[in-house]
Amino acid sequence: MNEKFQDYLGTAYDLIVTHGLKVVTAIIILIVGLWIIKRMVKIMGRLMEKRGVNVSLRGFLTSMTGILLKVMLLISIAGMVGFETTSFIAILGAAGLAVGLALQGTLANFAGGVMILLFKPFEVGDLIETQGHLGSVKEIHIFVTILLTPENKTVIIPNAAVSNGDIVNYTTEGVIRVDMVFGISYNSNIKDAKDVLMDILTSHPKVLKDPAPFVGVKELGDSSVNLAVRPYAKPADYWDIYFKVYEDGKVALDKAGITIPFPQVDVHMAK
Repeated sequence: MNEKFQDYLGTAYDLIVTHGLKVVTAIIILIVGLWIIKRMVKIMGRLMEKRGVNVSLRGFLTSMTGILLKVMLLISIAGMVGFETTSFIAILGAAGLAVGLALQGTLANFAGGVMILLFKPFEVGDLIETQGHLGSVKEIHIFVTILLTPENKTVIIPNAAVSNGDIVNYTTEGVIRVDMVFGISYNSNIKDAKDVLMDILTSHPKVLKDPAPFVGVKELGDSSVNLAVRPYAKPADYWDIYFKVYEDGKVALDKAGITIPFPQVDVHMAK
C-alpha cells in the first residue's frame, strides 16, 4: 500500500514538475498579455482621437481590437499548456465564415461606415445628395447614415449604398449657387427685367456679394424668354433665398409691368 502511495506521489510530482512550470508560465503570460493588450487599446484610442476619428467608430474599433487580441492570447496560452489548438482554430474559422455569410449585408454596411468615418466625404451638418435623397446629415452611424430632408423627413440610408454610390456634397466649399429661372414675355424689355431681378438679389441680406450674383438670358423658350438667376449663398441659407427670391421676383416684375407668360398656342385655321 505504501509502495502504491509512493508511486502516486511520484506521478503527481512528475506532473507538477512537467506541467506546473507551464501552468505558472501561462498564468504569468496571461497577466502580462492582458496588461499589454489594455495599453495597446488605450494607445490606439488616443491615436484615433488625435486624428479626429468619429467617436462611434473609435469605440467600435478599439473594443473589436481588444477582443481579437484577447482571443489570440488565449489560443496561444492553450497551446503552451498542451491543448490541441488546431481543431479549435478550425472550428472558429468555420463559425466565422458562417457568421460572415449570414451577415454579409450587415458587414457591407459596416465596411461602408468605416470608409465614410475614416475618409469623411461628408460630416454631420453637411448638405448632401445621395441615393436620390437631398438633405442635411443628421447622424453618421457604423451601419447607416441619417439625413434630414428640407421637408423635415428623416431618411435612413445603409452605409453600403452611400459609400458605393455617388455623393454630392453642397457644403464642402462653403458656398453654394442657387439656380432659378424666370420667364418673361417676348414683348417685355429684357434689360428692365434683368435690372429688377438684380435689385432683388443685391438687396437680399443672405445673398453673398462674392461671388457676385448673376442674371442673364438662359434660353428662348416656346412662350417666354427664360432668364437664369444665379445668386450665391451659404448652404444653410439655400432654401431661404430660393423661396424668397422667387416670391419677391414675381412681385417686383408685376410692379414693373413685366409679364410672366403662361404657355400659349397659336392656331391657324386653313381654308
